Amino acid sequence: MSFSLNELEALAKRATRGAGYSWGQAEEASKAARWLCAQGLDGAGVLAGLLERGLASQPARHRPQAIYGPWQSDGALCPLSAGPLLSDCAHLLWSGAIGMKDVAAPVLLLPFAANAARGLNSSLTVELDNARLVTDGTRISIPGSLPLTANRVFIARGGELEAQHSLKTRAHPKPEDWATLNRFAHCTYAPATEESRLLGAGAGVSDND
Repeated sequence: MSFSLNELEALAKRATRGAGYSWGQAEEASKAARWLCAQGLDGAGVLAGLLERGLASQPARHRPQAIYGPWQSDGALCPLSAGPLLSDCAHLLWSGAIGMKDVAAPVLLLPFAANAARGLNSSLTVELDNARLVTDGTRISIPGSLPLTANRVFIARGGELEAQHSLKTRAHPKPEDWATLNRFAHCTYAPATEESRLLGAGAGVSDND
């Protein structure tokens, strides 16, 4: 399957909202998924996997409790809460690293780390358990495999961007992940009413033939 990045972003936004996240988080999620796909990563699959976990049903249990010390929550830490906070709190990286514990879909933190790197005008090193990545804000060095969850995330200033990949212009999601995003997106559609059916029918109840 192949879709434009615009198509991916639009569906990701509706899917995230349909899964119960706020429109603001949906906007952040869609841009994050697009950024990942542009880097050659499976943004659609990562987002679909997160939405399936249903973390939006109890948002307070999955957002960071504090920004000093390791970022953690009562349940798995949601990257759609921790990621935007990382962008907003990038200045903390001037005085030391930011650590996180028990992160769901940690790959979704990478676009926010890139945003922080741009804001600091500095490369950042991101460790997702044993996977180590570096971003300069535009590109990211990608190891062979990335974890679906991470017991430990570590983000610090510095690092050399090694292997660089050309940016992609299209997303290539797996059919099952695209179907999952569509399923959640349909939750945002208003149910049809008699009035909407008549309006959509063109001639309505009249017949001029």
